[in-house]
Amino acid sequence: MTHRWLVLDLCAPLMAFGGVAIDHVGPTRDTPAASMLTGLFGNALGWHWSDWQAHQLLQDRLVFAARIDQEGSLVTDSQNAKLGKNDRGWTTAGLVEGRDGASYDAPHRRRRDYLADARVVVVLRLTQREAAPSLDKLADALNRPARPLFIGRKPCLPTRPLFAGWTEADSAYAALSATGQTPTRAQWPVGEGPAGEATLDLPDMRNWRSGLHGGRRLVIQGQISGAKS
Repeated sequence: MTHRWLVLDLCAPLMAFGGVAIDHVGPTRDTPAASMLTGLFGNALGWHWSDWQAHQLLQDRLVFAARIDQEGSLVTDSQNAKLGKNDRGWTTAGLVEGRDGASYDAPHRRRRDYLADARVVVVLRLTQREAAPSLDKLADALNRPARPLFIGRKPCLPTRPLFAGWTEADSAYAALSATGQTPTRAQWPVGEGPAGEATLDLPDMRNWRSGLHGGRRLVIQGQISGAKS
């Protein structure tokens, strides 16, 4: 069965795709997480983080694969901040937001990993085509987002439009091949292409009701030959 796939072009000086965080360390993978893409679309659509039902339904409908067109360099940012109870800051919605927590006598320290100068292409479709939002609605939201968009974390601003058009193919692997030109590393869901080099049990799902990550997908890692010109 042939499907229509939305093509995302993720390119930025810095990107963060998330990973299993332990303590103060925030890692990044080299391809996007299901939860990250859900949050990206939710932000484009103007959803609030408390709209957990909408986020959960969208995440459950995603079928996507990713191709690494340009390998990024890992950059680790050591962040230190002394937080006061009355500290306030601007948000991407253009509003000032305060804090509800207590003050800290010592600096708050954390480490965040980023990919520098990477480029990743994603092909994506939705199950339950009758449900909202539609794939066309997602494309419209990327072109005219309700709020500024970022790739993983707020400092990660894209350098080009995220929406890169459409392609048609019967599988995620075929869709990636149709949009690429040179052999490169890629990742696609089990059942959406050949066996590949390795099968991973990837913990990249979020329970949007609790706000915690919980859920896994089986994905294949391998090469995309992509000889189409």
